[in-house]
Amino acid sequence: MKHGGKRDAGKEPRKKPGLEWNRGTGDSSGAPDGVWEKWLIFVWLSLALLFAFHLMEQREQPQHTVLTYSEFLRALEEGHVREVVLRGQDVRGNLTEAGREALDVEEPGSFETVRPELAGESLLQKLQESEVEIVAEPAELPWWQQMLIRALPFLLLLGLLVWVWYRMQQRTMAGGGGAFGFGKSTAKRIRSEDSDTRMDDVAGAENAKKEIMETVEFLKDPDRFRELGARIPRGILMMGPPGTGKTLLARAVAGEADVPFFSISGSEFIEMFVGMGASRVRDMFKRAKEEAPSVVFIDELDAIGRSRGAGMGGGHDEREQTLNQILSEMDGFEGEESVVVLAATNRPDVLDKALLRPGRFDRKITLENPHREARRAILKVHTKSMPLADDVDLDRIAAGTIGFSGADLRNLANEAALFAGRRGLERVDAACFSDARDRIMLGETREQGLSDQDRHIVAYHEAGHALLAYLLPNADALEKVTVVPRGRALGVTAQVPEEDRYNFSEAYLHDKIAVMFGGRLAESIIFNEVSSGAENDLRQATRLARKMVAHWGMSERIGPVSFPQSQQQVFLGRELGQEREHSETTATAIDEEIRTLLVAIERRARETLEENRDALETLAEALEEHETLEVEEIREILKGKVRQEKA
Repeated sequence: MKHGGKRDAGKEPRKKPGLEWNRGTGDSSGAPDGVWEKWLIFVWLSLALLFAFHLMEQREQPQHTVLTYSEFLRALEEGHVREVVLRGQDVRGNLTEAGREALDVEEPGSFETVRPELAGESLLQKLQESEVEIVAEPAELPWWQQMLIRALPFLLLLGLLVWVWYRMQQRTMAGGGGAFGFGKSTAKRIRSEDSDTRMDDVAGAENAKKEIMETVEFLKDPDRFRELGARIPRGILMMGPPGTGKTLLARAVAGEADVPFFSISGSEFIEMFVGMGASRVRDMFKRAKEEAPSVVFIDELDAIGRSRGAGMGGGHDEREQTLNQILSEMDGFEGEESVVVLAATNRPDVLDKALLRPGRFDRKITLENPHREARRAILKVHTKSMPLADDVDLDRIAAGTIGFSGADLRNLANEAALFAGRRGLERVDAACFSDARDRIMLGETREQGLSDQDRHIVAYHEAGHALLAYLLPNADALEKVTVVPRGRALGVTAQVPEEDRYNFSEAYLHDKIAVMFGGRLAESIIFNEVSSGAENDLRQATRLARKMVAHWGMSERIGPVSFPQSQQQVFLGRELGQEREHSETTATAIDEEIRTLLVAIERRARETLEENRDALETLAEALEEHETLEVEEIREILKGKVRQEKA
């Protein structure tokens, strides 16, 4: 529901600048004043260029003495003609010395005449009898056609220059800056009626919507808040991982607010010219102030808002100049102006502290991946225009998409609709959503198949993962296992947590690492050797164990201390060395404790698999036969074959 803003009585409404043709002598067709005059100038310049070419050609051509055809025939009969050039009906040639004196022709003795149309063959015969050298050339085009052909490239170039000049003038009128307006802002002005996104289209971020809509209400009706002594926030910073709806919220603000909305990306400020970014910032805020109340949205703020002093050029760096201008403009708002800066970033840790202080960005909104109820609301928004089958349960889909962002859920709904279209279905069913989720989580099925030997190894590898996930009490719930190659993996074991996890217990982490070791241990138990397929499992297990020991205080030997991981310092593509905040002795102790922890977890996981070897072999054989097994099928296969089962 929109609320009209209050306006002072008796004041003329502010005119919105835009692309409007000047009224006056303009044509009724909508062309701006002076357009036809510009084209008329182009035509006159073209004609002048043609005339100049004609004069130059006439000046360059040699002068010939004009003879009558009878005089030419007499000279030919008397042997005074040395050579002739036949070009259509034109006859040109040179006379001998005697002929030049007889006909009183000036040096160099060249002449020209025109033969009658019926005299072609007879003239050629006479020339051959007189043994005159004959040169035949094709007839020439009219002079104006020759001039047009020669001048055509120059005319095209001139027309291109006039067109470019005209387009620059149009950009100047539209606020684009024209030929000398490189420093003009490239922010796009969006009207509320031009945006098809509303706050109802944003689900799962209720707190963020309340924060932003309060600012929108202030812009619509500022007097109501000013009477209470409230001051409009200068800026609102939206922070969160990619895909959590930051840009979507900004688009919803553009659709809900009855005020001018300017949108620009942080990377659009920086160009190759020095001072370009600062100039564009000044112009953007100038336009926003002229149309206040208004909203300015800067997407990917970290592109220009990084901490100063870390670049090559110090305070003279182009990006830092742009940031300084933004800081100045946000501090320079006058009291009666109502301009709100809305910004989005997924890297708030790199932003300059001066940019984050109150007075510039007064409010900071953190957007996270949605929880279960929020995921259901987001799915409801993205499936409202889809014909869903009766077996589609959005609650179940939301429960199985833990860790999905809003963008992931939108992609999930779209992929499900695409699957339904490929299969020729009239409605999108639950199988389409399941396959779409598998494609997003596990990757697309690869066309390249496995050999029998590789399939045998991969089957036992995935069976080891699946069996430990099925047996260990604190591991995430098993959902499906497949030996069909997907993405970059030869096989996949899918686990889905039963609920959103924000804290990880030590027992849960131990079982999680044990499941990672399951594939390698199964190969070792069955084949007495391991393959290279466990590389990614070992990497993830080692990384998780390091966090347990060095970050989360889960080691008695290291104690309740957090040691940041060493980071390789890179400058201009070259490694300068490692930065470490603890001693070599401590680093050695951490490495030893990580190894001890991993070995202990591996020993317990091996014992579990050896105790249930029959179940491991049965599950692997079923995988080789069916390729993909759901959790219900796994439960039926393992019924009565395992010694311990998750409660």
